[in-house]
Amino acid sequence: MNKKIIFLFCTVISLFTLHAQTINILDSSHKVSLRGLSVVDDNVFWASGSNGTVVRSIDGGQSLEWLTVKGYEQRDFRDIEALNANFVYIMAVDKPGLILLTKDGGKNWNKVYEDTTTGVFIDAMAFNKNGVTVAVGDPLSDLKAYVLYRKNKDAEFFRLQKEQMFAQGEAFFASSGTNVQFIPGTDEFVTVSGGRISRFHHLKMNIKLPLKQGTESTGANSIAVWDQQNMYVVGGDFSNDKDTTGNACYTTDGGNTWQLPIQSPHGYRSCVIYVTKNKLIACGTSGVDISEDGGITWKLISTIGFHVCQLSKSGNAVYLAGPRGRIAELIF
Repeated sequence: MNKKIIFLFCTVISLFTLHAQTINILDSSHKVSLRGLSVVDDNVFWASGSNGTVVRSIDGGQSLEWLTVKGYEQRDFRDIEALNANFVYIMAVDKPGLILLTKDGGKNWNKVYEDTTTGVFIDAMAFNKNGVTVAVGDPLSDLKAYVLYRKNKDAEFFRLQKEQMFAQGEAFFASSGTNVQFIPGTDEFVTVSGGRISRFHHLKMNIKLPLKQGTESTGANSIAVWDQQNMYVVGGDFSNDKDTTGNACYTTDGGNTWQLPIQSPHGYRSCVIYVTKNKLIACGTSGVDISEDGGITWKLISTIGFHVCQLSKSGNAVYLAGPRGRIAELIF
């Protein structure tokens, strides 16, 4: 094989690799911060964020419908859960904490939960296939984890009273709506906290994570759950978003022990997802990383900042959302 053929071969391989990891920006023209994202299938996805903003697409991002929830124009909807193109929940963090529901694709919204308690700050919510819903918020003066629970889609939300005690300065982050997740096939959920102490919480387990922690801007921001044994956590220090110190860890034994990657993501990361058991995506304000070996090593594929990434629930599409109204698709 001569040098010209070798050069052409390497060029083709390089182009294929580049194409396999392209960030395709769909929109970045709105002055809002998007932190909620829910991908129903390869065509239907929803995003949510500041200034009462909700975004809807039913054609894979070819067109985006930007909505402002009437009466809630000043609210910050940090998380969203779409069951289909029309049936969607959104969550506002504080003053008061709210969960709203639309059944008609965003034309009308109804209040399904409200908490006017002083200091309430709801950070994230998760749904499972059984219709069980959980939402988590920062602890109040009692230092108990603030956990809302709903047994099915027809039930009302109520606050669980027998939840883990938090340490002083320990809280959840409302960075991507992904610090609470259900374990697939069960009604059990896991959470990760940050701040002055960063821990993994599951049932009676309260395991300190080997992440950077100790200040209000440090600790875990997101957890991805593949199965009962394999989970991945990212975070770091959002005040220094290029710092790679203590920004990722993973477990292969259900959270009992945690390991550090050999090559960490390239900065603070607010969200992590499994695409397959071995392929993971992590994003943050300093860029996007991919891992092809279960999170042991990470490769930076973009320096464009995003808050959240999500995989289609019934397909292969991965979408991202972030600051300045940025919405994108990750093309493998």
